[in-house]
Amino acid sequence: MLLPTRRLPAAPSRPSVHPYISPARPSLRFRRQHGRAATARATSATPPVFGDTLLGLYEKERLGLSRYADEESREDVFWETLDADLQYWTRSLRPVQWYPGHIAKTEKELKGQLKLMDVVIEVRDARIPLATTHPKMDSWLGNRRRIIVMNREDMVSADDRNAWATYFSSQGIKVIYSNGQLGMGTMKLGRMAKSAASTVNTRRREKGLLPRPVRAGIVGYPNVGKSSLINRLLKRRMCPAAPRPGVTRELKWVRFGKDLELLDSPGILPMRISDQTAALKLAICDDIGERSYDFADVAAILVQILLRHPAVGSEAFRKRYKIDVDSDCGKLFVTKLSVHLFNGDTTQAAFRILSDFRKGRFGWVALERPPT
Repeated sequence: MLLPTRRLPAAPSRPSVHPYISPARPSLRFRRQHGRAATARATSATPPVFGDTLLGLYEKERLGLSRYADEESREDVFWETLDADLQYWTRSLRPVQWYPGHIAKTEKELKGQLKLMDVVIEVRDARIPLATTHPKMDSWLGNRRRIIVMNREDMVSADDRNAWATYFSSQGIKVIYSNGQLGMGTMKLGRMAKSAASTVNTRRREKGLLPRPVRAGIVGYPNVGKSSLINRLLKRRMCPAAPRPGVTRELKWVRFGKDLELLDSPGILPMRISDQTAALKLAICDDIGERSYDFADVAAILVQILLRHPAVGSEAFRKRYKIDVDSDCGKLFVTKLSVHLFNGDTTQAAFRILSDFRKGRFGWVALERPPT
């Protein structure tokens, strides 16, 4: 007699979970048909993440943080190696030197006028703040109050502005960002200049003297926007200004209301620029005379900088000029652009690239960051 068998209860069903599947190595047939580039893309492809499971959310967050870290690392490497790259690229170039006769005369007169100033307003190019300060400026000013105006604020990013503001604040130097063409920051500059020298008339009253207007001298390199800044402050054209170096050729005092006198001065440069990386930046940003450099050489180095710049890259050149960037050699790109647009005239092609950069066609691009 057969005994009845006991049927065991069925095991409870488990929810299906999509496993993590590592990308398989492409087959030999795939590699032969599609070549190395496609094989590399297939091998490095991001593994699929299915649904919003805990594993999927973790993978998404990890990949996002990884990309962000890579971008941060690439940007840090760019700024750390930029000056070393520029030193290497400029070794074989003709030195950039420019010292017109009126600058020597101006420098001598300016040293005498500095003794009369209550506050000094130093105007710099916001794209290259370190390259647009005179090496002897600190010794000339001594203990006088100084305000640094970072002109052309519209040509740098908010990150660049914040980095420099933090850097100068740590040194106890007041900084104002301005746009001399549109007048942004000019009224704040006037108020800050008066407040910086407010103790002048306090001391005069203590001595029984009548108050006088605060004297502020505006100094800086050529073509950084000194005269434009004064014209915007006064709301009328009192000082000659043009977008090229060397327009202002003599010192000139102008009155701003009853409480402030401004000294407009020509741009001053060292007699000999020993730092050629700084000189190259001056040439790129049009803060030095055009006769001092070769357009093709400077444009070629600018191309190499922008190709490596985290905010620009080769795609910006493709969109702007409708040609591919075949390599990271700037000279080759200038030559290719000259054939594409200017019948082989490399000077015209170089001038076009420099002009596009100076007009902001590549976006908000600074060429310096605060030293670490």
